[in-house]
Amino acid sequence: METLTGTGDARDFRVGLVVSTYNDFVTNRLRDGAVEALRAAGVADDAIVVAVVPGAFEIPQAARRLAAFGRVDAVIGLGCLIKGETPHFEIIASAVAQGITGAAMDSGMPMTFGVLTTNSAEEALARAGAGTSNKGWEAAEAALAMTRLFRQLVGPVDPEYKG
Repeated sequence: METLTGTGDARDFRVGLVVSTYNDFVTNRLRDGAVEALRAAGVADDAIVVAVVPGAFEIPQAARRLAAFGRVDAVIGLGCLIKGETPHFEIIASAVAQGITGAAMDSGMPMTFGVLTTNSAEEALARAGAGTSNKGWEAAEAALAMTRLFRQLVGPVDPEYKG
């Protein structure tokens, strides 16, 4: 039995980050965590592309465009939604999750969901702290693992496959 693990070197990877400026007191920390994880894996600073968007709703659009841009191997979406008194939170959270999923499936590129969906600013800040428990760090690690895995999954491609 062959097992593909998504392990290996990441020094030649180029990674795109799409970072929302809404709730930037949290998203800046997520970005910093993701960049730290990429650097720890050996990704060079000049191989990290950061696209800044106004809100979480715009993350999938920019992720799709980054994938089409062709200069990155993976895209990490980083944002922060804090629940309020209206259903806006649920609508945006669902749209962003579905949008990133759709962009990943359509592009065939690894994309990860580093968008916090929390009940309070305190919960968000707790998930954007320093170190490996930072959700930006975790999203970066997932993107690296998926990029490694995708590089192991090379071979003839069936043009009729719509998976």
